[in-house]
Amino acid sequence: MSFASKLKMESVGMMLTLIFYLIVGIISFVALVIAYFPLHIGIIGIFSLVTAYGLFRKRNWTIWFVIMLFLIATTFATYTLYYYFWQNLLFTTGVLAYLILTWVFTAYIALKRKTLET
Repeated sequence: MSFASKLKMESVGMMLTLIFYLIVGIISFVALVIAYFPLHIGIIGIFSLVTAYGLFRKRNWTIWFVIMLFLIATTFATYTLYYYFWQNLLFTTGVLAYLILTWVFTAYIALKRKTLET
């Protein structure tokens, strides 16, 4: 029996989306401590964990948190890429991957929003 079926997730894509938001929330809280408590990273972490919970419990309000995170993450990542693009290649790659994955998973949730309404 697979892990996704034990959690009663219908699709692998929904499970990957849940894992993405959970990992982003955890990494945001780790970065919060490392980077001396910037407030915006804490907000991204809280919203990501709330979104992961909403996806896990299949709540219909989750789509609103996904939209908020899309706007917040796009603003944060583009600002960070604009100002720190060539200073640290590993950091730039991570922020770029975060931006792209945020867009991909937001599009996926937008397409599968009917599964959250049940």
